[in-house]
Amino acid sequence: MITFGPGGNSESFAKRKFPDDLPEYLKSFGLNGYEIECGRGVRISEAALERLPKIAKENGICLTLHAPYFISLSGVVEETRLKSVEYILQSARAANAVGAKKIVVHSGSCSKITREEALELAKDTLKKAQKALDDEKLSEIVICPETMGKINQLGTLEEVLELCSADERFLPAVDFGHLNARTLGGIKTREDYAKMLDLIEDRLGRGRASDMHIHFSKIMYTSGGEKEHLTFEDNTYGPAFEPLMEEIHKRGLQPSIICESAGTQAEDAAQMKQYYDRLGK
Repeated sequence: MITFGPGGNSESFAKRKFPDDLPEYLKSFGLNGYEIECGRGVRISEAALERLPKIAKENGICLTLHAPYFISLSGVVEETRLKSVEYILQSARAANAVGAKKIVVHSGSCSKITREEALELAKDTLKKAQKALDDEKLSEIVICPETMGKINQLGTLEEVLELCSADERFLPAVDFGHLNARTLGGIKTREDYAKMLDLIEDRLGRGRASDMHIHFSKIMYTSGGEKEHLTFEDNTYGPAFEPLMEEIHKRGLQPSIICESAGTQAEDAAQMKQYYDRLGK
């Protein structure tokens, strides 16, 4: 089933109580997904650990989790990579505790080494992370390497698909805002989306392509790529979500889609879902 939701809480969540007020809030926007943001570390409140699993299950909310930003799959220092394995394991433990199945992981950097070297290091780190999950009986948690927005980062679509080749259980976290930013506005048409979706299916197969994780937001960029996340009010940087929704609908894909707009992520996720729903009428 395709799901739509925000990454974390929009400004409009305001003084509502988390997680108790989450179902009513998401329902008011017609949403059925939510990404727990652990970018600055895996810290989840006792209240969330205690009540979120039941709340999500009873209300049909698809939970995903974003692992810490400081994970470095391709760090040149082995100790750094091993710490990243531990951070991924921590994320998987937290995801399992709250009932989330997918964890999003940043792909890494390649500023000090070649992209090829960075890719091989990242693949090795992911393999170690998956073994750590398997050893702890967390094999049901799916690691999702993410496409990145800065040009000097590892994380083109092709690189993420290569990372996913390291284990058939990995799924790509395709951030189309990031891809647009790192190509300096390269996503302009429905055909641009179609080519990317074709590549994903060609490399990973229909099943994994359908079940991929998607991040979407409009993002300001400079010559180096991503600068900052924007809202759907932006008409300068893009990309447009409508042609992506059209391609997803046409192909019958069932991804989990998370909006990462700056402060209006629930409102903008609702725009995507409403547009997608109209395509079926």
